[in-house]
Amino acid sequence: MEGWLYLIRSNRFGLQYSRKRYFALKDNLLNCYKSIPKSNRGDPLKTALIDSYMRVADNGRESFHRNVFYIFTLYNSSNHNQQLKLGARSSEEAAKWIQSLKEAAMKECPHNGEKHLQCSKTRSQSFRLAQARDRNRLHSIDWTVFSTGHTKRMATDVIAASPWIIFDCVNGLRIFKEAKDAHFLGMHWDDHPAIMAVGVVDASSETIFQTLMSFGPSRSEWDFCLAKGSMVEHLDGHTDIIHKKLSGDWLPWGMKRRDLLLRRYWRREDDGTYVIVYHSVYHPDCQPKRGYIRISLKSGGYVISPDNQGKHSVVKHMLAIDWRFRKPYSLISSSKDITIRMLARVAALREFFKAKHGNCRCSNFSPSEETREIILPSHENEDIKEEDKMASDANKSDDSEEDLQEIAPKDVGNIGGSFIHLNDAADEFFDVPDVSDCDESEVTWHSKDDVVSKDPRHPMLSTAAVFVKKLQDFSAQSRGYLDLRDASVNNAELYSYGSTLSCDSSCVTKCSWFTADPSTFLIRGESYLKDRQKIKASTTLMKMVAADWIKSEKREDDLARRAGGIVERYANQGHNAFFLIINIQVPGLTAYNLAFYYTLDAPLESVPLLESFVKGDDAYRNSRFKLIPYISKGSWIVKQSVGKKACLLGQALEINYFSGRNYLELDVDIGSSTVARGVASLVLSYLNNLVIEMAFVIQGNTQQELPEFVLGTCRLNYLDAAKAIHVDSCGH
Repeated sequence: MEGWLYLIRSNRFGLQYSRKRYFALKDNLLNCYKSIPKSNRGDPLKTALIDSYMRVADNGRESFHRNVFYIFTLYNSSNHNQQLKLGARSSEEAAKWIQSLKEAAMKECPHNGEKHLQCSKTRSQSFRLAQARDRNRLHSIDWTVFSTGHTKRMATDVIAASPWIIFDCVNGLRIFKEAKDAHFLGMHWDDHPAIMAVGVVDASSETIFQTLMSFGPSRSEWDFCLAKGSMVEHLDGHTDIIHKKLSGDWLPWGMKRRDLLLRRYWRREDDGTYVIVYHSVYHPDCQPKRGYIRISLKSGGYVISPDNQGKHSVVKHMLAIDWRFRKPYSLISSSKDITIRMLARVAALREFFKAKHGNCRCSNFSPSEETREIILPSHENEDIKEEDKMASDANKSDDSEEDLQEIAPKDVGNIGGSFIHLNDAADEFFDVPDVSDCDESEVTWHSKDDVVSKDPRHPMLSTAAVFVKKLQDFSAQSRGYLDLRDASVNNAELYSYGSTLSCDSSCVTKCSWFTADPSTFLIRGESYLKDRQKIKASTTLMKMVAADWIKSEKREDDLARRAGGIVERYANQGHNAFFLIINIQVPGLTAYNLAFYYTLDAPLESVPLLESFVKGDDAYRNSRFKLIPYISKGSWIVKQSVGKKACLLGQALEINYFSGRNYLELDVDIGSSTVARGVASLVLSYLNNLVIEMAFVIQGNTQQELPEFVLGTCRLNYLDAAKAIHVDSCGH
């Protein structure tokens, strides 16, 4: 794969800017050029080797000086100092690069258990030397056959009945109402009903996504509900706070104007489906306006799924709104009618693209249009102008430096200086030495204490900017969506690891766990490589025996090794059971750990695929460990954000592995992904109203490894952050 991308750098003021470069990915080499190479023999400016320890983080959507980029970061999982931040002009292009880079990294991952142990020994070496050494030793296999990335419409990996029932058809749109379990008879309406409109739009999913995200002039051509839209705060590449003032023209006569303050989150599926979800929030910088009534969006958003090879898209638009009526007679009927009227924007969107004769492309909604019409307070506009001026001055100086560096030398391999001007270590990212240049005597080994971990998902900031960033993080958590700091740290009762979350087979007790029905989940069948068909799981390989729901001021690793825990108790009692522990780590001012303990009573050697997983190296484990999530009860926006599709966790998140004589623990760091952090934040805000089900699978890639089996399942019933046990009360 090759094409134009943008290097995202930081100048001496801590402001970010971009440099356009041409990149070519061939096999496991990522080459960078200043212009399109005239031949395959052209020497690149820099070259990086994409190996099995390379990770790609999706940073989402960011704006630099009124240009919108879709950002992704390449970094070494064993040393976050080595990273490269790149930007694409469209989400589709970014998704293709991310998928291609992941596949290139997986080609370096061997499938033989013995080989895994060999390559894992090089993990602590510096990135520069580890690349050249691994390049000779590892052989590649064709992972593209088993890749999760594809363009076909994705089916879910969960069997579940639809919660929606059709009740009308308006202007070519099917209108659905959310069924409330078994009590829905088609006649009863809630005060704030959840209603969904479904229609087909003649445009690609990406074009529709760009249109929905834009507050530019084109919005007035289809969105008859909106008078003004503005961004209040950009939280990360996938999440922001927006303010919408609704037009009064379409509202019933005499109805006062309304406005909305929303938290907006988006993500893209591998098949090109876009999910945009909204819910109302409070923000101190956007108080209710005079002349407007602030309404509450309980749940809402869009799902845009490509159809007919991407030429058309199925658009689902869902809303559940409290319109804040003060007269009792208008509560129910008006709420339903006004919500349906607002959902008619899907029909307006359909007609908007029909008027374009199907020739609308992403370029019609330029990145600059997405930002230039956003209304900002005057002081923010002044700040932006000042930043633009500073960045412009800095860019001029950087251009001159870059030209001086690149005009003189003809031997590209000797170009000096840092490639992305972020730090010294970043230059190593693009330095791939010749095999002959690597001598055993020159290999430098680093201890873990010598490596300073950096978050590859955020740019380097000045001291002042870091301070402001921390203040923003603090304010976002304190105002925002659920305050997790009120939970008491002191618990009178003492617990041991493996006993902090109670088990309830009736699934009635809140804040409890039990096993989920494995037949709910779909796994690869014996003939999957031929027909791509999945089958219902019938049973689980391992037995779930315990769960933990704990909190701390820091991330808690290797729970299995803790004194007094369930793993130690089993060993002391003479049990030969092997433990698999999955520890999900949620970051924040208060860090939360959700851990599941599974046991295998049979010898490990009796299950070859599991044995290979346990004895393999991290790269192999990351390429095989799958999670199938399912929100069986809860809000629509949470269900859409989480999804029901299997995910290779090691390719999306960082997993730290800890092993002992009778256990293997997987510590899954939710904070390692911008997308995962956004989903976790949303889930936490609705946590005590959710029933969450999960299945864990080791992916089968060869005929000998099929059919797949489910390692274990879990059902979490209405967890409560306030009931999480502090780590100081554990280990007794």
